Order: sequence, then C-alpha cells, then structure tokens
Amino acid sequence: MKKMLEIISDVVGSAFEACGYDRGLGKVSVSNRPDLCEYQCNGALAGAKLYRKAPIMIAKDVVEKLAEVSAFEKVEAVAPGFINLSLAPAFVAEYVNEMMKAERFGCEKPEGEPAKTIVIDYGGPNVAKPLHVGHLRSAIIGESVKRICRYMGDKVIGDVHLGDWGLQMGLIIEGLRAQQPDLCYFDENYTGEYPEEAPFTIGELEQIYPAASARSKVDPEFAKVAHDATFKLQNGVPGYMALWQHILNVSIEDLKKNYAKLNVSFDVWKKESDAQPYVEGMIADMKAQGFAHISEGALVVDVKEETDSKEVPPCILLKSDGATLYATTDLATILEREKLFAPDEIIYYTDKRQEMHFVQVFRCARKTGIVRPGVKLQHNTFGTMNGKDGKPFKTRDGGVMRLENLIREVTDAVYEKTVENRTVSPEEARKTAEIIGVAALKYGDLSNQASKDYVFDLERFCSFDGDTGPYLLYTIVRIGSICQKYDQLEGRIEGEVSVMPAAGESEKALQLQLTGFGEMMQTAYAEKAPHKICTYLYELSNVFNKFYHDTKILAEKDRERQAAYISLLRLTRQVLLTGIDLLGFEAPERM
Repeated sequence: MKKMLEIISDVVGSAFEACGYDRGLGKVSVSNRPDLCEYQCNGALAGAKLYRKAPIMIAKDVVEKLAEVSAFEKVEAVAPGFINLSLAPAFVAEYVNEMMKAERFGCEKPEGEPAKTIVIDYGGPNVAKPLHVGHLRSAIIGESVKRICRYMGDKVIGDVHLGDWGLQMGLIIEGLRAQQPDLCYFDENYTGEYPEEAPFTIGELEQIYPAASARSKVDPEFAKVAHDATFKLQNGVPGYMALWQHILNVSIEDLKKNYAKLNVSFDVWKKESDAQPYVEGMIADMKAQGFAHISEGALVVDVKEETDSKEVPPCILLKSDGATLYATTDLATILEREKLFAPDEIIYYTDKRQEMHFVQVFRCARKTGIVRPGVKLQHNTFGTMNGKDGKPFKTRDGGVMRLENLIREVTDAVYEKTVENRTVSPEEARKTAEIIGVAALKYGDLSNQASKDYVFDLERFCSFDGDTGPYLLYTIVRIGSICQKYDQLEGRIEGEVSVMPAAGESEKALQLQLTGFGEMMQTAYAEKAPHKICTYLYELSNVFNKFYHDTKILAEKDRERQAAYISLLRLTRQVLLTGIDLLGFEAPERM
C-alpha cells in the first residue's frame, strides 16, 4: 500500500509533467502552515531556474491541471510560487478504510529494499553487578529499535553481550576466598563434583565485587592474586570455572528479572567469554596478513586514514604482557556474529564516551576482513539522563541509583496519582501503576532524540496530561471505554462498518493523522529513531481528544454514522497500541 505522500506526489508530479515540466518537481510534503493547507508543493520555485519562468506562473499552470483531480478539495497557487493542497474528505476516508483492511495498516518497506538480518547489541552489563540508571538508555532504546526493525520485516537478533571475562572475575573469586577460604573450589586436589547450588546469593555477590575492587586499589598483594585468579580462570582451572558458572547463573537470573520489569528481552545471552575461542586464530590471521605489528611492546593494527581530522590511535590487540583488551574481545565478537548470524548490520548502543573505541574496532574489522564487504557496522550513541541540576542523575546521597529502585520510585509516584479520587482496590491500583510507571519512564526517555542529554523529571513524566506516556495510555483507555459502551447499545449496527468522509474539521484531522502512520514508520525505521514514534502518537492522541470533545459519538442519532465513528475509534486505538508496543510498553484495562 502506497503512503499518502507518495500518492499525492505522484498526482502532482503528473500535473507538472502534463504542463511540460519535470514530474520530479511534484514532490509534496506536509504543510508547515496547517492553518492554510494540509500539504504543500514547492516544486515551482525550483522549476523557475530550470525553465526561466516566474514560479507563480508555473504554480498556476499546475494548479489548473490539479483542479480537475477529485482527490483535492482545495488547490491554490500562492506567491511567490507555493502550491497549497487540501484533500477531499472522501479521498481521505477511502485511504483510511484501506488502512483498516491492510496488514500493518499498509506500512511497507520502500520498494526494492529487502529484509535484512540485524544484530543489535544493547545491553552490556557486567555480571555480579546490579543494573543501575546508566544501563537504562541502552536497554530501552535498543529494545525499541529491535521492535521497529522487526515490524518493518527484518530478522533481528537482540544480544545482551555480558561482561564476564575480565579482571572483575578474579576480584570476585579472591573476594569470595577471603570470606570462605575452605570452599572446595579453591582446593587444587579436589576431584569430586562441584555443588550445583552457588555459595552466594545475588545480594552477597553484589557486595563481594565492590569490596574486592576497593581492596585491590590499596592492597598490591591482593591485586596480584586477583590478576593470577583471572589468569587461572581464563586458562580453565576447574574450580575457578565452576565458580564462574555460578556467578553467571546467579547474575543472569537477576538480570532477566530486572530487564523484565522494563519489558526488555534479549534473543541471545552471549558473553565476552563466548568470543574467546576466536581470539587466537583471529590474531594469527592478522599477523599472517601483515595487518598486526608490534608498537611499543603491544600488538596493534593501524587504523588511521588520510581524511581524519583528528588523531585516531592504533587498535591495540594485545598489551605488552600479552593480555587482551575490550577491542580484542569486540573484534572476536564481530567474528563470532559473522559465523553465527551472517548479519547485514550490527548496531551497538552505548553512551558517547565509547565513540573512539568503536571507530577503531570498526575500521580494524573492515581492514582485516573480519566482516564481509557491505556489512554495516553502526555505533549509535546516546546522551546522559540528568537530574534537574543538569548533572548525571544520582540518588539523594550522591550515589548511582539502582535501576530497580528507579522503577520503584516511578511506580510509587504513579500509584499515588492512581488512587487519588478513584474507587479501585489497592491491589488493582498497584498493578495498574506498574504498567503506567514503565510507560512513564520509557516514554520520558524515548521521546527525546537519543543522541541528546535529557532531564529526568519525575513529576512531568508521571503526569496524565501533556507529552507523556500516561497521557497516551489514558487516551487508549478512553477509546476502549467508548467502544465497550457502544457494544452494549441496543440497535447498534453489527459487523465492520467503513469510515465515512469527515463531517467536520476535527474528524478530518484525525483521519489525516492516521494516514501519516506509514510515512512516520519509514522515517523512524530509516533513522532508528523511536522519538519519531513518540511525536506521532502524541499528535494522534491530541487530534483524537479534540475529535472526542467536538463529537457526540454515543449520542449520535444516525446509526450508520455512529458505527463509522466507532470504526474510526477502533483503528485509532489499534494504531496507538501498535505504537506503544514498538516503544516497549503496554496499556492497562482502565485508569
């Protein structure tokens, strides 16, 4: 199904062509002056230079042709050469009815663009550490982009990519040894089966690591044994491997629980350690091909290019002591993804501080042939979530807030609003608050352009009015309530009824907003931009609520028109539900 702008542009292009001008001048856009018209074409301005003719004369030629087209209610040429267009209500209603029947409301990929296989890396937490607010943006932005790409027909693999293989593991092992030195895992002569149950809980594990990390900074001997433990783990010492598996199991169970609270899920739970079997062969290949060389004791690959405007350091594969780095692991992970998924794109979501790291890794991957030619490697950065003071968001005592505490804080704020002047039970109010809280948090983040910083404003995010998640949910619930009441009316028309040509301005505005869904989705998909969906849904909610206040839907005497209103409402609700699902949250039954 063609997008509305494509259809109108094709019609206007034909009019340009019929007047002897290039049909490419007929490109139409949504009007930036909605008080004057619904769409506009500026092609006559560009055509003036080509045809040495006043733009207003070209515009008048084209408008004369368009006056014969039934799709338009109003067409006019405006100095110096704008063509203002307003669509006929019947034409708009016909398009809306086609949307109702079409799969995904007629939303399709651009013609000729095939489905792609995409790996999205949007987790990156370290095991044995709780999720905190710093993990929020990558999780919810990546989750939304995954859903957007799937909706547009791509095969998408969401990968959490856990950090599980560095010095932190040695610190945890030695921290545990200091507390429980008699555990069998530390006995080199132990030959039995290791216990199935971990010798620690997630709470204990989350205390062991920071204590061990702090000790390593002031105790050189402890730091050395932690390095030794890391070396033993990475060389397969059985007891250490068994402890590592316990750490993974306990951590992943907790991570899944906390990600689930955000409606975030991953298709694969790959880890840094999964890439280790590829490292040795990868480095050997880079050496054999002459890409890797020794520089100041380290093994590096030069990745600078002549067009660089700033210094791009070499990509370090091995330090002088032979240890690998994050770049080594990331390159091996790309190699692993090539072998497992053969992706067309690999997209990473991290904060902007890692920008140079990915420049080096991507250039190295392309230069050394780790990825096939044409595979797109993309690092999408995001800004920070700040407090009202403009600084990175902290707890009241200045610490980094755990993600589960942030979710609880938002949920509690919504709960207080939910129980005010309402008769629902505390249990239902709490369940509803959890749903609305996630919407408030995720919409508050996603409605901002990802690359920019934003201020976390709890009161604004949780408001049921304005550009917020709860406002969208309230609109969805309102529509659902109207449709339920309609289903109980006597004398209602049964079955599906087509939408009628709009009888008023607010009804037409709602229909027009619905017709823009496909265009919006194409842009959100191309730019990997969830904020485009947020803007569209907010505007759709606004025009619906204007229509609702202007129109007596359930009191309408004309049964056929009333049924047509309900069809329009149901389509609006379905589009809103689809939109919030793409953003990664859902709507409650009532609010």
